Amino acid sequence: MLETTNNVLHWPDRSRPPRHQHRPTGRLSYGPRTAAARCDSGTGGTAETVGQRNGPARLGVGRKWDTVGEARGQRGGGDVRSVWLRPRRTSRGEPPLSRARIVEAAVALLDEEGIDRLTMRRLAERLAVMAPSLYWHVDTKDDVIDLAVDAIFGEVPPAPVQAGDWRADVTAVLTAWRAALLRHPWAAAVPARRRPTIGPHFLAWMEILQSTLVRAGFTEKGLSAATWALYNHVMGSAASETALRITDEERRLGQEQLRANSDRYPTLAERGYLYDDDWDGSFTTGLGYLLDGLEAQLKQTP
Repeated sequence: MLETTNNVLHWPDRSRPPRHQHRPTGRLSYGPRTAAARCDSGTGGTAETVGQRNGPARLGVGRKWDTVGEARGQRGGGDVRSVWLRPRRTSRGEPPLSRARIVEAAVALLDEEGIDRLTMRRLAERLAVMAPSLYWHVDTKDDVIDLAVDAIFGEVPPAPVQAGDWRADVTAVLTAWRAALLRHPWAAAVPARRRPTIGPHFLAWMEILQSTLVRAGFTEKGLSAATWALYNHVMGSAASETALRITDEERRLGQEQLRANSDRYPTLAERGYLYDDDWDGSFTTGLGYLLDGLEAQLKQTP
């Protein structure tokens, strides 16, 4: 309780006030809400924008939060955004939480709730840890997604190639990619992001694809064009299949509207455009068309 001497308030015994009434402003204090919880709630940026250059417990409140770009630069010696290209932190005092545990939990969370629901705070809750501990292993939510994407491509190892049948090998690679994306629908939207897919599991598959195309006879610009034509086919097919949501009633009403406007859309009205949902057949047929075109291109190359 405060005492009064000569009308001046003072603390008895000249002691410091209780902690809740004396809080230094030069450092971040962790109370019932952690820094990550404050970030997720919108009071100091998002958890994905908090730079971890000095560790989560050493961020000052007297300045703006570090940006993601600052954190990337500090970890990679420049503007290096990919988690695969930055050196991993190593220390004798590294906490028991591992990158493998983070990735396993992230894949499970993404499978259950989708990519839009993933936050560092929710991931930490699933792991039963404090959110700042995640930043020992990753800098941002994008890092987590990059690691999770590569993990799903490692669920089934690449099959050995069949020397002499390049079309069969290309088909096997793209079919495996599509199966991985359909098992984890959230991953089909990832290629639209700004970061390349360069994890070790995905690169193992890409190595088989490009080495097969080289064996078939593609080189230089032709190799690049063939690779991305095939890549875009499988990624686009999986993204369309996992993203489209249409009910039977919507199909019926939509097709009736097309028939009512058949003077403007005669082909769509006649061919049942909105009833075309044979995803497997369309993927296989489209891939056959691509391979036919690539094979014809090889025959024209001197």
